[in-house]
Amino acid sequence: MEQLRGENMKERKKKNLIIVMTDQQRADLRKSCGYELDTMPFLDKWSEGGVDFECAYTSNPTCMPARVSMFTGRYSETHKVRTNHNAVDALYTRDLLDILKENGYKTALCGKNHSHHKAADFDFCEESGHMGYEGEINETKEEIEFADFLCQTKHMEVDRPSPGGIRVQHPYRNVSSALKFIDSVDGEQPFFAWISFAEPHNPYQVPKPYFDMFPPNTLPKTHAGKEILSSKGIRFEWLRENWEQVLGIDIEERILRSRSNYHGMLRLIDDQFRRLVEGLRQRNIEEDTIIVYLSDHGDFVGEYGLIRKGPDLPQLLTRIPMIWRGQGIEGRGKDKNNYVNIVDILPTICDILEIEAPFGTQGKSILPLLENRNIPLNEYDTAYAESGYGGLFWDRNDALLPEVEGARHPAVTFDCLNTWTQCGQVRAVWHNGFHLQLDMMGTGYLYELKEDPYELCNLWDNENYSQIKMEMLQLLVRNMMRAEDSIPVPHNRYRTKVHPKGYWNEEYISEDPGVGKMKSIGNHS
Repeated sequence: MEQLRGENMKERKKKNLIIVMTDQQRADLRKSCGYELDTMPFLDKWSEGGVDFECAYTSNPTCMPARVSMFTGRYSETHKVRTNHNAVDALYTRDLLDILKENGYKTALCGKNHSHHKAADFDFCEESGHMGYEGEINETKEEIEFADFLCQTKHMEVDRPSPGGIRVQHPYRNVSSALKFIDSVDGEQPFFAWISFAEPHNPYQVPKPYFDMFPPNTLPKTHAGKEILSSKGIRFEWLRENWEQVLGIDIEERILRSRSNYHGMLRLIDDQFRRLVEGLRQRNIEEDTIIVYLSDHGDFVGEYGLIRKGPDLPQLLTRIPMIWRGQGIEGRGKDKNNYVNIVDILPTICDILEIEAPFGTQGKSILPLLENRNIPLNEYDTAYAESGYGGLFWDRNDALLPEVEGARHPAVTFDCLNTWTQCGQVRAVWHNGFHLQLDMMGTGYLYELKEDPYELCNLWDNENYSQIKMEMLQLLVRNMMRAEDSIPVPHNRYRTKVHPKGYWNEEYISEDPGVGKMKSIGNHS
C-alpha cells in the first residue's frame, strides 16, 4: 500500500493545479463546521473527499500581505508587504508562479489580484475586483448596469437585490474565465489557475435568489455585542465608534443586513464552485487536477458589533478555510488537530513536484498530512501570524484624523484597514487549542478556544493559566525567531542550513558542502 501511494504521488508530478481563493471568508460559517445554517452545501460535501483543515490560519489578516504570503511562502514581516499599499516592496527569491512556469505550467489569473504580481505575469488573465471597472470587460447592458451599481455601493451593504442576475456577478464570470482558459490549454501541458473570488468581501451585495435565502430576522444571534469591546482594547472600541458615525442610528439594522447578504454571498460562491468542479468533470480532468480551496482572512460578520476586519489577530479574522483535494490526497474529510498556514502552500506544491522550495521560504510542506503517512513529529502543532507595519499605536488623541487620512467619510463609507488599525506590531501563536497574542507594548491576550471560541474571556492574568501562558510565550518567541528572514545570505564562507521541506524538528543531515547560492539583493552599483 505504501509503495502504491508513493507511485500515485509520483504520477501526479505534473498534475494541474487550481487555487480557489475567496476574500474575507470566515472559516466557521459552514454547517460542517458546526454552524446552524447550511451556507455552503456543495463545498461541505466536496470537502469529504479531500482534507479539510479546521486549524488553518492566515499569515496576516489583510488581503495583500496574505496573498503575497501564499505566493512566496513567507511571512509579511519578511516579504515586507505588511499593508494593502506596498506590493512593490515584495522581497523574495522565487515564488509559486516562478516555480510553476519553470516546470512547464501554463498560468492564469481569473478574478481579484491584489498581490505583487501584474496581469502580464500570467499567460492568461481576466481580472475583476470589488467595484465595477476593475479589469473586467463590461460589454452588455446588464454588465454595465452592474458595474455602475457596484461603484455606487461605496463598499457598503446593499438593502435590495443586485441588478443583472447571477451571470453578471464576478464569481460567475471568474469561473467562466477559468473554464475558457482550461479549454485553451494543450492537453499535454499542465496548467495552474488562480480563481480568485472578490466575495464575500464588502460591498455586501447579492442578486436574487441569494438576497432572500438568509433573511435578517432568521439569522442566528451573534455571541457577543459591543459590550465586549472594552476587553479587546482601545482600537476595537475606536473601530466601533467609527462604524457608528458612518452607519448612523440604523447601525444594528445595517449590520444585520450585511450579515444576511454575507450569507447569501457564501451560497453564491458555493454554487459557482460547484459549477467549476462540474466543468472539470465534464472535461474529464478532475482526476488530473489538484484543487486547493482557501481564503485570505476572515470577517467579524457582526460579532462584537463589528463587520469586515481591523486590528490585531483575533480568531475570527485569522482562521481560514483550507481544503485540499486531488489524486494522491487521502479523502478523509476533517483534520481537526494539525495546524497549517497559508505560507505552507508554496512548499507543499514544491514537495508535490519533488523539487526544493525556493530559498527564503518559511512555510513547511504539509504533503505528509495530505497523504496521511510519514507525518513528522511536532511540525504541525503550532500556527503563527503577524500584523502591523511598525511604529507606535495611533489613537483618538493624535492630530491625524480619519477624514484627513481618507479612511472615513461620515454617513458614507469607512475603510476599516487604516493607519489606526494597522500600525504597531502584533504577533500571535496557536497551540493545543489555545491562542496567545502579544503586542510590542507588552499587552497580552490568552484564550482557550474550545471553551471560548469567540474569545470573550481573556485568561492572561488568570493565575490558573500561568503555566500555559509561559509555554505559549515560549512558543511565540520560537516562532518569531524561526520567522526571521534568512535572506540575504552571507556571501562568503557561511551557508544557511535549511530543511528542504521547511521542517524544524525532523533530523536533517545536509549533503551540500557549498557556500552561498544566492545573488545579492538590491542594487549596489
